[in-house]
Amino acid sequence: MKRLCWALWIGLAALSVGSDAFGQNYPSQSIRIIVPFPAGGGVDTMARIIGTKLSERIGQPVLIEHRPGAGGNIGADAVAKAPPDGYTLLLTINALAISPGLYRTLPFDPLKSFAPVTHIAASQFILVGSQKMQAATIKDVIALARAKPGSLNYGSSGLGAPLHLLAEMFKHSASLDIMHIPYRGDAPMLTALLSGDVQVAFMPQGTAVPQVQNGQVKGLAITGMKRSTALPELPTLLEAGVKGMEDGTWYGLFAPAGTPREIVLRLQREVAEVVKAPEVLERLRSSGNEPVGSTPEQFDTLYRADIAKYAKIIEDAKIPKLD
Repeated sequence: MKRLCWALWIGLAALSVGSDAFGQNYPSQSIRIIVPFPAGGGVDTMARIIGTKLSERIGQPVLIEHRPGAGGNIGADAVAKAPPDGYTLLLTINALAISPGLYRTLPFDPLKSFAPVTHIAASQFILVGSQKMQAATIKDVIALARAKPGSLNYGSSGLGAPLHLLAEMFKHSASLDIMHIPYRGDAPMLTALLSGDVQVAFMPQGTAVPQVQNGQVKGLAITGMKRSTALPELPTLLEAGVKGMEDGTWYGLFAPAGTPREIVLRLQREVAEVVKAPEVLERLRSSGNEPVGSTPEQFDTLYRADIAKYAKIIEDAKIPKLD
C-alpha cells in the first residue's frame, strides 16, 4: 500500500511539473486567432490591432484567420473543437452570448466549450443612414417608418448576427415596421448603404465613426447611456425615446475549454498589457472603444450574465428562432 501511495504521489508530482513546464514554454509557435466574421469589419480590425502588439510581446507570429458564417457560430465551433493548447483562440463580440437564445441548436455548448480569457474592450453601436435617404435624424427615421410601414429597409451583417438582433430590438422598442436585408458581413452591408439599397443599419462604433466623419453615411443615434466622445453630436437612442438599448457590446478572447490554467492566465496578462500600450490605447479610443483587459473570472461572469440577458430580450421581442 505504501508503494502504491508513493507511486501515485510521484505520478501526480510529475503531472504537475509537466503542466507547469508546458505553461512556462508557451508559446513556442505561432498563435492563430479565429475571427468569426468577414474581413474588413470591426472584429477584424480589433483582432489585427491586438494581434500585432501581442506578437511583439510574446515573440511569436499571431495569425488572423476568418471563419465567417451563421452569426459567428462557424468560427466559434472551429475553436470549440480545436486542441486546448493555447494556439487556437477566438476573438469575437457578444454574438457568442446572443446565439444560445437565437438559434434552436448550436454545434457547441456555449458554457462548456470555451474558456473565457479576457474582456478586451467595450464599445457601442451606431445607427447610421444612407445619404440617399430623405430622413436626416433619428426622429425623422422613426416618423417616416411609422408614416409608411414597410417602406424602409435595414441591412445587417447576416442572419443572427448582433447587428440583426440590434435592429430587431430597435424595431420592437420603437414599434416600427422595417424590412430586413441580410448581407455577408459589415463590408457588403456598408456598400448597400452607400448605394441606397438599404436606408438604415447598425454598425460597430469602430467602423461607423470614420464613415460618419467623412460623410459616407449619416450618423443617426448611438446605443448606450451616454453620447460618444468621437461623435458627440449624435443622440443616444434613449434620448430619442427608444428604451431597452442602453447596453453596448464587448470584444472578448476565448480559448477552447480545457486549455491549461497557466496558459489562460498568461494570455490574459499579455492582452491586458497590450490594451494599455499608448499606441493601442489611442487607436481604440479614437474609434470609440474603451480598453478593459479583465481577468478570466470577471469575463466569465459577464459572458454568463449576457447569455441570460439576451435570451430574455429575444423572448420578449418575439424574435423567431433560427435554424
